[in-house]
Amino acid sequence: MPRDLPKITLEDTAILQKMSHTLRFLCADMVQEANSGHPGAPMGLADIATVLSFHLHLSPKNPQWLNRDRLIFSGGHASALLYALLHLWGFDVSMQDLRSFRQIHSKTPGHPEYRHTQGVEITTGPLGQGVANAVGMAMASKYAQNLYGREIFDHKVYCLCGDGDLQEGISYEAASLAGHHKLSNLILIYDSNRITIEGDTSVAMSEDIVKRFSAQGWNVLECDGHHFVEIHDTLMQAYESVLPTIIIAHTTIAKNALSMEGSHKAHGAPLGEELILKAKEALGLSQEKFFVPEDVAFRFGMMKENGELWYQQWHKNYENLPQITKERFDAMQSPDFSRIVYPQFKVGESLATRVSNGKILNSISQAIEGFIGGSADLAPSNNTQLNDEGDFPQGKNWHFGIREHAMAAICNGVANFGLFLPFCATFFVFSDYMSPSVRVASLMKTRVYYIWTHDSIGVGEDGATHQPIEQLSHFRAMPNLKVFRPADANENIACWQIALESHTPCAFVLSRQNLPVVAEYSSSLKEQIQKGGYLLKSCENPHITLMASGSEVDLSLRSAYELDKLGIKTQVISVPCFDLLLEQPKEYIKTMCKDSQVIAIEASRGLEWYAFADKVIGMQGFGASGKGDQLFEHFGFSVSRIVKEASDQVSCE
Repeated sequence: MPRDLPKITLEDTAILQKMSHTLRFLCADMVQEANSGHPGAPMGLADIATVLSFHLHLSPKNPQWLNRDRLIFSGGHASALLYALLHLWGFDVSMQDLRSFRQIHSKTPGHPEYRHTQGVEITTGPLGQGVANAVGMAMASKYAQNLYGREIFDHKVYCLCGDGDLQEGISYEAASLAGHHKLSNLILIYDSNRITIEGDTSVAMSEDIVKRFSAQGWNVLECDGHHFVEIHDTLMQAYESVLPTIIIAHTTIAKNALSMEGSHKAHGAPLGEELILKAKEALGLSQEKFFVPEDVAFRFGMMKENGELWYQQWHKNYENLPQITKERFDAMQSPDFSRIVYPQFKVGESLATRVSNGKILNSISQAIEGFIGGSADLAPSNNTQLNDEGDFPQGKNWHFGIREHAMAAICNGVANFGLFLPFCATFFVFSDYMSPSVRVASLMKTRVYYIWTHDSIGVGEDGATHQPIEQLSHFRAMPNLKVFRPADANENIACWQIALESHTPCAFVLSRQNLPVVAEYSSSLKEQIQKGGYLLKSCENPHITLMASGSEVDLSLRSAYELDKLGIKTQVISVPCFDLLLEQPKEYIKTMCKDSQVIAIEASRGLEWYAFADKVIGMQGFGASGKGDQLFEHFGFSVSRIVKEASDQVSCE
């Protein structure tokens, strides 16, 4: 679908200047009204944002239009600029919303939040995340284009970033992958104002950005970030590039803010009423706060009318698709999970949950076209290869390389693109690299699936550096994230059924070592696991209840049978999802545990188990190098230890 490309000449400079000044001081007024925020970046970017308004294809009337351009603010401290633009373009952001900047319950929080404010594409705050998010959206767009053609997907992904974004390592990882895949639909606009909170960037940064991005396979352009025609011409060059493009826009922080112009002090504090009034007066602007002249409102507001035309043009192209293609397209937006035919596993069979998970992933992939993903160079170990599905950009297997930081943030961008259900995988101990992005996904309630294998000291010979100890407690503590640690293959299936129906991110923590299948698969298993935990072995009037997840469930069962022989009646509760169990009423826990003493067993730190348990058998330190079964014995995860602890617990009553 050919696009209408804008034309900007020197004759347009007067109105463009008026538009940018209005935008600039609208942002300054927002920060001043809140007495909190960041005026510097919005004021420095106002000229670029004004020109960009004529390049972007958005539809305020259809804000979720799949072929819209995506605009990502990697620097969340420029949020005042984003909100002002959304208001002027005609999105559901009122002038009162601008006046309520950074106030509780407002649509205009201190950093952009997805689902909270119409037009915000992704939650941004931690620097560098937005760059990787934009790479994810560009990858999703490229893949969608290969599926449905340029008539349906021909948009661009624009990302505004600053010095701090490029200093964070995640941006280097993401840029490397973007260059490798020649993501020509990605345009990164670097607000190079040479200022950070501590002063000039020279105090900590001296690299050659041109050479850095050139080496990573990018098209590198530069422009004066305050020269309208130059900005426009550079954007036009970027639009035609066959490579991802970075535009190094040389700007001045807090442009037109008199004595604060160019100062690091303008980064994170209001300018002051007096300075703002004097600055407006010097430019011949109205002294009125939050003032938008009619001609400026009209020019910015053209986005709404034009966006409707662009959307209608696209909709005609969609209607002209072959019926079978339209049905595929619609199914991808509303996947039917009942079509999934899961593998079958028999009780007594023995296999690692990473292995059963690989079979489950392939079953899901065969039924759900939008289910895509990959690993941080660990697919053979994570068991995440989707068989016969090809590789990105044509296929469903996405190779992220050894880039866990970027991988997780890229998947956030893929998920928010609006068409796909992404998963990504690594060893559980390296989930630490992913944590900031997982946190943002949880804030957004974005549907990303994390596959974390090699889940405990059972990793074995690789030693303490590869054996996760505190990670499970960390992610269980994260709101809006469901963490599943299934005891066997059948629990794994039920966990996936719950995860696919959930509208939050979900994590699967899986074993390296083989585990026996201990749970019968049935429709009731899913219902039981939806409550987080269930009685796997029950008895009348129990003395002891053992609670565990993952590999420690089988250990609990074996211990329970030994305790029964000693006359200590013992039951076992399997807890595949600790988060869901926490949501249950106390009566549910009481009904399962009755009046018994509760012992939780986990080959991790496990302190969260004290929410239910009288005693926790967990790790007190880090692991060691050795065979997995020997490490379990060494650290006290043995039948003899549990029998002794349970016997002592009963005798103490």
